[in-house]
Amino acid sequence: MSNNQNLVAPQARVLTLLSDFGDRDVYVGVMKGVVAQINPKLTIVDLTHQIPPQNIAAARFCLMNTYPYFPVGTVHVAVVDPGVGSRRRAIAVEFAQGFLVGPDNGIFSGVLSQSPAIAAVELTNLNYWRTQEPSKTFHGRDIFAPVAAHLANGVPLEQLGQEIDPATLVQLDIGNCKETATGVMGCIQYIDRFGNLVSNIPGSYVQGKTWCVQAVGLTIPGGETYGDVETGEALALVGSHGWVEIAINSGNAHLQLQIKLQEALSVISH
Repeated sequence: MSNNQNLVAPQARVLTLLSDFGDRDVYVGVMKGVVAQINPKLTIVDLTHQIPPQNIAAARFCLMNTYPYFPVGTVHVAVVDPGVGSRRRAIAVEFAQGFLVGPDNGIFSGVLSQSPAIAAVELTNLNYWRTQEPSKTFHGRDIFAPVAAHLANGVPLEQLGQEIDPATLVQLDIGNCKETATGVMGCIQYIDRFGNLVSNIPGSYVQGKTWCVQAVGLTIPGGETYGDVETGEALALVGSHGWVEIAINSGNAHLQLQIKLQEALSVISH
């Protein structure tokens, strides 16, 4: 296994947290406390804790569109874990930009589709857990947070558990975009808090073209900014994340157009 630990001094490494825990309860704070007990000098960044409960696909999308903005060697902890306490594996993965720690349920499949795994382990070494008798409902506290802190401290990946073949990691199937005679077919992979409907079609497909989106019987013109249409009107554009999205100027496309996750759409270029 390769070892990224030499790239960043342990005391300077960044650790990120992403979960569906929200901010009403103490779960996130407890995880930070566990990390601080191991190394209080680590920089902890909250990516978001507002992932809809059990929505692995949303977590996958958010993490996939976040990791490029962090230093090499960053440890990303993602906990959206409806299978907690079951036989699903707890894993740590090394990839070119750093490390991923969390459940093996497809949550990392977006990142790894862009930057493949270098090595992966199942977290079987109890010496790096908070307790050898972890809660069956809070692996974020008892397994993922402490393991991530030790990893950020410079513990080699191979010491954390049993090596596993990265090809066996769970893949979350959200569908692929496919080129057609007139453009590209895809689906909605994420809905943000503004109600913008983010597709799985990369913006590169529409660059330099005149185009529109067809979905649920609607034809939506392509544009560049939300202000390209009047207030309350729909348009399609490439969002800051780099994917084609459907939006409504000063409105909520999800509510107004009644387009759902996994809904099919087509980009038609002229």
